[in-house]
Amino acid sequence: MGYPYYGFYWDPTYILVIIGIILCLGASALVNSTMNKYSRVRNMSGMTGADAARRILNNEGLYHVQIECLQSDKGDHYDPRTKTVRLSMQNYGGESVTAVSVAAHECGHAIQHANGYAPLNIRSAMVPVVNIAGTLGMPIILIGVFLSWNQTLIQIGIWAFALAVLFQLVTLPVEFNASARAVAKVRQYGLLTSQENTGCKKVLTAAALTYVAAAASSILQLLRLVMLFGGGRRRDD
Repeated sequence: MGYPYYGFYWDPTYILVIIGIILCLGASALVNSTMNKYSRVRNMSGMTGADAARRILNNEGLYHVQIECLQSDKGDHYDPRTKTVRLSMQNYGGESVTAVSVAAHECGHAIQHANGYAPLNIRSAMVPVVNIAGTLGMPIILIGVFLSWNQTLIQIGIWAFALAVLFQLVTLPVEFNASARAVAKVRQYGLLTSQENTGCKKVLTAAALTYVAAAASSILQLLRLVMLFGGGRRRDD
């Protein structure tokens, strides 16, 4: 007889969860440290993040893309539906290397959108489905377990979770490409000095690593779900 599936017990698969948590915490610490460091470094031109974004977009012929300031210090993103670059308050009006770097990254997404970058289009198309799958995956698995290990529901839940993992994998080339475009455009249009460009690259590399850590953590979680629930048998058999 195995152990029942209720109450607290040490499951060997918890090690996968622990590894995922460590990866995410490490990546988060790195990006926070790097961004905070360069948020205290004022760029030589005194250019704000909003100024940098407008310069890049205009030089790329994207005059129609709007730039908005968010009412928070987080949440920088590009909205392809409204063709708007939205920057946090700190980055919108900030004159730091971090502000310019983050603004350039979001402009990288706008350039991707304008150029029909395939991974971005794929990710955008996946969003509605992934929002549902990511929300319902685990509940469906648990319902399947409670209903006498209903394998149909369990497998549906695992595939739903797998779809969310796939979305994170598709996100990786989108984010890395946007950062590469940002570094190139900052250098091409002379927004930062050569020394500041080094800081820009460090900021965007650290930020990209958070997506890598999140994807790795999700893959480990998916592996754990398959190990726990994908065997087609009850845990207490």
